[in-house]
Amino acid sequence: MRARAVGLLLGVAADAAFGDPRRGHPVAFFGAAAARLERAWWADSRARGTAYCAVLVGGVVVGGAVVERAAPGRVLITALATWAVLGGRSLAGEGSALAAELSDDDLAAARRRLPSLCGRDPSSLDADGLSRAALESVAENTSDAVVAPLVWGAVAGVPGLLGYRAANTLDAMVGHLSERYRSFGWASARLDDVLNGVPARLAAFLTAGVAPLVGGRPSQALAAWRADAHRHPSPNAGPVEAAFAGALGRRLGGRTVYPYGVQERPTLGSGPPPGVADLARAVRLSRAVTVAAALVAAGVAAVVPPSGQRP
Repeated sequence: MRARAVGLLLGVAADAAFGDPRRGHPVAFFGAAAARLERAWWADSRARGTAYCAVLVGGVVVGGAVVERAAPGRVLITALATWAVLGGRSLAGEGSALAAELSDDDLAAARRRLPSLCGRDPSSLDADGLSRAALESVAENTSDAVVAPLVWGAVAGVPGLLGYRAANTLDAMVGHLSERYRSFGWASARLDDVLNGVPARLAAFLTAGVAPLVGGRPSQALAAWRADAHRHPSPNAGPVEAAFAGALGRRLGGRTVYPYGVQERPTLGSGPPPGVADLARAVRLSRAVTVAAALVAAGVAAVVPPSGQRP
């Protein structure tokens, strides 16, 4: 139990120090394999998409369980798996870089960078639109790329870490509402919703708790979460984005343009729309949530027994 907790903390530290591997990232290998399998299996069918999701995620979970049981050092293998699946440093780095480009009035560079944060169409966005898009992505991905993998790592070890990241990757690849993936990606999207249910609400709660670090108030973050989250089209992005809006004292939501269509998002929070400076504040907030989530995950891991063992 302590080995898992220590491994999670070491993995968080490795992500903070080194970020994602520049070459040979295991998630990139998984994504390439998933893309090849999609080309072979795709059909406009929920059943085919469910089988695709089950084979890929199930295979990763089984592989993670085998590695965890066979590896001689559980601390090391947990740390490596945690480092591989977390995206905290990359998320903060891309958000900070985009904020710097906007501060320098380099809209072209900011538009080129936005796709590294989210799947929106940057071509028609001005500086404030880019700031809002990036801020909302930083909020959502603080949950998806940091809090959720730590939660699943705490309760399920290496299989939980790797299985969650596999499901989240498939959701990003095939889980959106384009015509091609409306049916085939249904299972991947639903699995990601289920796996992120508790972590997203923990992320929102932690966001409220650390709000004073960016000049916000916990009560405002909780109020925005309670009042507005349910109106968001995503059951899990809503709580986190609303909590970020309240913590930062800004209003998120509105017209959102994707390559596959336009969504009119409800507003979250009651302040003015975010500007460039607010994106930098959101990055600081994301980093604070990361630290808080790491401590919570380590605490949970220290008391939850590994599978097959009793405390």
